[in-house]
Amino acid sequence: MLDVIRSIFLYSWRSEDYIIFVRYLMGTAYLPAPLHKIAYYFFAFLVPKTDFMFFLDVNPQEAATRIYRSRQKQEMFEAIDELKKVRIKALSLAYSNDWKIINSNKPAIEVSTKIKQLAAL
Repeated sequence: MLDVIRSIFLYSWRSEDYIIFVRYLMGTAYLPAPLHKIAYYFFAFLVPKTDFMFFLDVNPQEAATRIYRSRQKQEMFEAIDELKKVRIKALSLAYSNDWKIINSNKPAIEVSTKIKQLAAL
């Protein structure tokens, strides 16, 4: 939470073309229900928002594969069952809050192209 507040103070007042708040809103999906929704709306009130809020959706199996490939140690929320639970909560937040949901099970270049297409609209 302190990291969110720090980032808001550091970046939200600056004149920048892009500000990326990675995980601050969707990171709330890791919290138990219904606390995840309360935290989401609390942080949504604080962080800058735009029409270009993208949720890069990856199925739990692909997420686990990427996690295992990128590091040796697995964290508590990175087991398949936990990834499934978090994904369901995150998707429900994304759908109910007008996020642009992108299938990110594809190669990075295809995901990047999709983001650019949606940002150009």
